[in-house]
Amino acid sequence: MSFNDVLEAVEKLPQEDQETLIEIVCRRQIERRRAQIVKEIAASRRAYRAGKTKVGTPAQIMREILS
Repeated sequence: MSFNDVLEAVEKLPQEDQETLIEIVCRRQIERRRAQIVKEIAASRRAYRAGKTKVGTPAQIMREILS
């Protein structure tokens, strides 16, 4: 099923069903993003504990990047 087929199928739904579908899709996107953030935080914490990161202010980090 192509993206356009999906759009056409959604357009055939009653307005209330379309709104419900939008809410469900948005909620799922939020949940997936939240899960991704949790993974990134865990990886960052592991890197920090392993001494693979540096602590500093944004200004200090930018100076180091630009030097």
